[in-house]
Amino acid sequence: RVFGLRLPSRVDQGSFDERVRPLIEADPDLSHALLPLLDARAVLYKAYRELDRRVKQAASHDETCLRFMAIPGVGPIAALTFRAAVDDPARFTSSRTVAAHFGLTPRRYQSGEMDNPGRISKAGDRDVRATLYAAANAMMMRSVASSEIKSWGLRLMRRKGRRRALVAVARKLAVIMHRMWADNTEFRHGKMEGIA
Repeated sequence: RVFGLRLPSRVDQGSFDERVRPLIEADPDLSHALLPLLDARAVLYKAYRELDRRVKQAASHDETCLRFMAIPGVGPIAALTFRAAVDDPARFTSSRTVAAHFGLTPRRYQSGEMDNPGRISKAGDRDVRATLYAAANAMMMRSVASSEIKSWGLRLMRRKGRRRALVAVARKLAVIMHRMWADNTEFRHGKMEGIA
């Protein structure tokens, strides 16, 4: 904008270089400063696309990950991250303890007659927690597929707020994914019986 150049309001990632490069090459001063940055961006974007392809391929070749990705909002990264972090579903005697293992359960402040739940404990692997939160966000905000867990999350969002609802949905996702893996079952869009 400082140099009088305007880009379209929306430029797709794939077509960014071909839309921007001619504008920059038209100005010799800009060419010296910005063409090396565009070249570096092109290399990074190519590496990103290759890594993205490999992640999708790894997830699509794994039966457990394919089962996880049937859940609305859970993509290849969330499926692979959860699978790698849990490693063996038999490590956990109960599916409910998986959410606590990754720090998605509230802390308890107990003293005498006082019992106040606090914020989530944030124990365990931060990356898994962030991935489950992102999957919950994708389910609630971007996924068009309806499910009982999404309906439950939307009701919770109206009562408790967006952040708390997303943490609760992430906690449910951890429990559901572990149960699916342990029982070798598929995701059902129906009722969530016995899952807290």
